[in-house]
Amino acid sequence: MDDLAPSPEAQVALGETSEPRVPHRLYALKDGDTYLVADAFGDLMGLGDGLFHNDTRILSRFQLLLGTRKPSLLSAAIARDNVFFTSHSANQHLPFPGGPVAPPGVLHIERQRFLWEGRLFERVGMVNYSRDEVIIPLVFEFDADFSDMFEVRGLTRPRRGVKHPAELNGRSVAMSYTGLDGVERACVISFSDPPFRLSEHRAEFMYPLAPESQLELYLEIGMSSGPTPTRERFRSHAARARFSMRARRRHGARVRSSGRLFSEWIEKSKADLALLTTEMASGPYPYAGIPWFSTTFGRDAIITAYQILWLDPSLAKGVLSFLAANQATEMSAFRDSAPGKIMHEARFGEMAALGEVPFARYYGGVDTTPLFVALAGAYAERTGDMELIEALWPHLLAAVGWIETYGDTDGDGLIDYARGAASGLSNQGWKDSQDSVFHADGRFATGPIALVEVQGYAFAAYRAMASLAERRGQDVEAAAVWRAKAERIREAVERRFWMEDLGFYAIAVDGNGELCRVRASNPGHLLFSKLVAPQRARKVAEQLLSRDFAPGWGVRTLALGEARYNPMSYHNGSVWPHDTAMCALGLSHYGERKGVVALTAALFETADSFEMRLPELFCGFTRCPGEPPVAYPVACLPQAWAAGSVFMMLQACLGITVDATEGVITVVDPHLPIGIDRLWIDALRVGDDVIDLAFERHGDEIRVASHSRQRTVVVKVPGR
Repeated sequence: MDDLAPSPEAQVALGETSEPRVPHRLYALKDGDTYLVADAFGDLMGLGDGLFHNDTRILSRFQLLLGTRKPSLLSAAIARDNVFFTSHSANQHLPFPGGPVAPPGVLHIERQRFLWEGRLFERVGMVNYSRDEVIIPLVFEFDADFSDMFEVRGLTRPRRGVKHPAELNGRSVAMSYTGLDGVERACVISFSDPPFRLSEHRAEFMYPLAPESQLELYLEIGMSSGPTPTRERFRSHAARARFSMRARRRHGARVRSSGRLFSEWIEKSKADLALLTTEMASGPYPYAGIPWFSTTFGRDAIITAYQILWLDPSLAKGVLSFLAANQATEMSAFRDSAPGKIMHEARFGEMAALGEVPFARYYGGVDTTPLFVALAGAYAERTGDMELIEALWPHLLAAVGWIETYGDTDGDGLIDYARGAASGLSNQGWKDSQDSVFHADGRFATGPIALVEVQGYAFAAYRAMASLAERRGQDVEAAAVWRAKAERIREAVERRFWMEDLGFYAIAVDGNGELCRVRASNPGHLLFSKLVAPQRARKVAEQLLSRDFAPGWGVRTLALGEARYNPMSYHNGSVWPHDTAMCALGLSHYGERKGVVALTAALFETADSFEMRLPELFCGFTRCPGEPPVAYPVACLPQAWAAGSVFMMLQACLGITVDATEGVITVVDPHLPIGIDRLWIDALRVGDDVIDLAFERHGDEIRVASHSRQRTVVVKVPGR
């Protein structure tokens, strides 16, 4: 890395944005490419919240008032299926000019909303519980700043487009903006009743409400005008939204347990994955997370697909198909692309369209391409679907070609990275903040940088290509070459990254060939890739489960005591659930089960503190009795690979693998999570068969029962 100050465009890439710290919990809804982030009142205050579409905030402020005052909050919640947001509140004093003053707490206000087909539907219900008539001065204040997502995250622009005067039309107001890209973006707010006063930023209603009576106001917000909001429209579109979500949640096998709260965690995680998954022309694709990353990310989607592959391989099929269709075909320093490379992310806002940031279609991830190849191999084993592999084969060859050529920029046999332009990401592994790769004395590593976990991904990719070539019955000579390359990477990792005095693998080798002698969670991913020799795997496992790494809530990204350790940082001491899950599955590959069970309990107890959801990350402070984990202030929630973590943790506990080609489910040394005595997996599809599995605790033993509906699949439990 150089010492020059980054350009404003590079601040996002370098992790130097200043995402707004919102003082209250936020609630998210999503449908397709539209999502909403609001506070517990249901209000948008123009910080990190808003109504977004394709990386543009189309509504930045939307607040309900009673006269000049906010109501008093009672409660707020997202429905279990993630379709509805509901907020309950009560009035404070309601003065009416020239009339009586209604006491506080006599008027109940319920706001219920959902998203469907790019529109926000909301019902505001009010009930008067007093014995007197109440005059309700209902007010909505609103604005649309049409900020690009990167502006919302803290970047400033020297120039913006033109915001046009609002257009008022009786019961609606239309706000619009023409960007520097020539695209007109609009926001239209419509009410079921005409306001008695309507201006560019304010709608005022005056409702008399008799004792023990109620009224409803409906409103819709979208990017174009539509029919007048009505109760019938609200109910019919709500039914469609719920039906769509129900269909998405039914993908794959179902997991149930004897623990009510544990089952709730599983169901909420599945609902979060359904919420974040968007149906593309190529199949389902999980958007990374709300609010900052609600778009297509390559690495995030691949790992999410890995997490649920054993239960639902359809997501992997959609991810592989989409990424293949968007594979790089040309060299671009600005986009960090080269032929065969797999996409890191895509953005659709004004700044990306104008090239103010490189992320319209950006390829600055060193690990995404080998992970893509490795996922294809795992998918083929899980499903036996060689038809998809045949369709992907040219893309897989191009991807492995990138690994073999562009992936090793200095010819030392390691897969490395160095950004092509100052606007790109300075670090291009999953820990992509600017301070995440350094030496033991705190010095930043100079590029090109070879991360230890990326070598594991490349090892898995070469082995996957060899296996796929053999399954195809072609390219037998190439299969032998790929296996040899996998072994060369294995040998290089063991020789160059292992720190005998520390009993651990270093995080990276820098561009000068100097080892970054830092203990981070990255080697846990080597275990995930099955690269490590068993004796060294045991040493890695001991440290990952020690207090230096395990604060009681998961696995820290950086060990306690290392230079730059900070439990409040993004990547240098925080806990990321997906990282913990990948480490756990790696531990499971080498026979470690008790540690995996302990980590599963840690993540479960973390989810319990976040209403049965796992955030993108949280702070890595050591656990204290009676205290919850400390939240990271701008973490995405929900986040796809955080939601998928529970399913990878369960796979690690159960020791389960599925091979549809052989028609075998193998369960090795199964363990159940703490406090769970029975666990069921219903309707696990393996080829043309459907399997039901039951795990039950009997003393120190876990018994496994199975039912194959067509009796074509064998369940093997070695040692039983």
